[in-house]
Amino acid sequence: MGELRSLAAPFVASGPGGVAVRTRLKHLTPDDEKVLRLVGGHLGSLASKDLKARCRDGLAHSGQAWAVRKRELTPLASSRWAGSITKATHDEWALARRCQSAYIQNLEAGIRTIEDRLSQPVGQKGTKKAPGGYWSQREWHAKSRRLRVLQDRLAAARADRDAGIVHVVRGGKRLARTRHYLEAAGITEGAWRRGWEAERWFCQADGESGKRYGNETIRVSPDGEVSIKLPAPLTYLANAPHGRYVLACRITFTHRGTEWADRVTANRAIAYRILPHSRLRSSGGTPIDAGRDRWYLTAAWQLPPTPALTIEAALAHGVIGVDMNADHLAARRLDVHGNPTGAPHRFFYDLTGTAPHRDAQVRHALTRLLHWARTCGVKAIAVEDLDFTAEKTREKHGRKRRFRQLISGLPTGRLRARLATMADATGIAVIAVDPAYTSKWGAQHWQKPLTTKNRKTTRHDAAAVAIGRRAQGHPIRRRTAPPPAHRSDEQGHRTVQARPGVPGREGTRPRITGPRTRSVGAECGANAGNQNAQHRSGRSAEHETWQQGSLPLSP
Repeated sequence: MGELRSLAAPFVASGPGGVAVRTRLKHLTPDDEKVLRLVGGHLGSLASKDLKARCRDGLAHSGQAWAVRKRELTPLASSRWAGSITKATHDEWALARRCQSAYIQNLEAGIRTIEDRLSQPVGQKGTKKAPGGYWSQREWHAKSRRLRVLQDRLAAARADRDAGIVHVVRGGKRLARTRHYLEAAGITEGAWRRGWEAERWFCQADGESGKRYGNETIRVSPDGEVSIKLPAPLTYLANAPHGRYVLACRITFTHRGTEWADRVTANRAIAYRILPHSRLRSSGGTPIDAGRDRWYLTAAWQLPPTPALTIEAALAHGVIGVDMNADHLAARRLDVHGNPTGAPHRFFYDLTGTAPHRDAQVRHALTRLLHWARTCGVKAIAVEDLDFTAEKTREKHGRKRRFRQLISGLPTGRLRARLATMADATGIAVIAVDPAYTSKWGAQHWQKPLTTKNRKTTRHDAAAVAIGRRAQGHPIRRRTAPPPAHRSDEQGHRTVQARPGVPGREGTRPRITGPRTRSVGAECGANAGNQNAQHRSGRSAEHETWQQGSLPLSP
C-alpha cells in the first residue's frame, strides 16, 4: 500500500454565535413605503460615500480616520446611524480583502497545475494523485498562453493586495452586469432599477443593551409596533415625538418569538434591518416587472457562549454517520460499539434552480434528518469536514466539466454550518471528521458485508458507516490480523491489506456445520447437530443438555 496521509482528529463543531429571525411588514400604507424608501436611499448614499472613503484610505486607515468619518456622517444622519454605517463599511472592506486572498490562492493553484503539466511530455498519462501531460500539442500551446494570462492576473492581484486596494460593488457585481443583458435575463429595465436601488439601500441599526427595547434607532415594542429614528434631513416626515416615524403595521415573529420578546422586555441589545425584496425572475422566458415590493424586518442578537460538549458525552448513545452527495444525504445509525443498526436512511434534495430554492431543499433535508435522530435517541451526528476549494479549479479538472459542476454545487460549508445551527436547538451535537478514505474504505470493507438479499447497500451508505466509526474513534478497516499463535491457517496472511486473490484472506465465509476437527468431516460425528455440546462456554448448566458421545475415530 502507498503511504497514507495523516488524519485529523474528529471534533465537535461549535454552535451558532447568534440568531437572526425575519418577518414581513404587512399592510404598509403608501406613506410608510415612501418614508422607508427615502430613509433607505438617503442612508444608502451615505454608505456608498463612506465605503469610497474607506477604500481610498487602504492600509493607511486608523482609528482616528474612523472617528473622522463618523463625525462627518453624524450631521447628515445621527450618531447612531453613523456608527452603523461605518461598522458596515469596515465589514464590507474586510470581506473584500478575504475574497481577494482567496482569489490569489486560486490563481496560484492554477498556475502550479499548468506549469506541472507543461513540464511533462505531451500525452503523458497521469496518476490518481497528479494529472499528466496535455493530450495534444494544440492543447499544450493553448495552456501555455493561458499560463501567461494567469500570471498577469496574479501579478495585478498581488499588487492590489500589497497596496491595500480592493474592488467592491455595492449592490453586487452580478446584478450590475445584468443591466447589459436584460432581455436575456427576462427582466424589464424598471424591475432591474428597483432591484438595484433596493440592494444599495441602507436601513440597519445595531442594538444597545440598557436602551429602551434594546435599540434606539429602529425600535420594536413588545406588542409589535415599529418606529424609526429619522435622519436629520428627513425629520419633517416624523409622525411621533423626538423625530421618529411609527409604521402603521404590527409585526410578530413566529420563529423564536418568545426569545425575542424576552430580550425586548429586558432591554437587551437587538439589531434590526429593514429591506424590500424584489423578485427579479421570469416565468417561462417572459419578462415580468415586480410592480410591488415586499418589505421585511430582520432581528438579530448574539447568543451567550455555552460550554462545548465533550465528544465522549456526545457519543454516549451512539452516532449517526451522514455522507453528503449531489442529490441526497445517506445516513446510517451506529451503536456505541460502532456496529450499524437498523436500515439505512436517505434524505433527498434538489440543488437545481435558484439560491432560495436550493437553500430550502437543504433545510428540509436537514430537518428530516434531525427528526429521525431525535426519534432514535441519538445525541450526535457525524459529517465530513469537506472543503473543495482546491478541487474547483478548472486547471485540475479541465475536461471534466460535469465533475467540476458537481463539486461546485455541493453546499459543503453551508450545510455543516446550517446543520450545526439547527442541531443546537434540538440538543444534538455535530461532529466533524476528516474525509480521507471514507468513501474508499467504506465501499471496500462495509458495502458487501451489509448487503443482503432484501437490502442493497450502496457506496454512500457504506461511507456513512465509515464516517460514524471515525467519529467514534473506531478503525474503518475491518478484521485486523490476529496474533500469530491464534491464526487458524498457520501464520498465513490474514491482514486487511491482502488482495482479494491472496489465499487465506479474511472475508465473509459460509457457515459450516459440524465439529471443528481435522479428523471428522463436516456434518459428521455424534455431536454434529448438538450446538450446546459444541459451544459450552458462556452458558449456564440448567439450560444445557449434556450428551456423551463416542470419541471420533481418525481415518
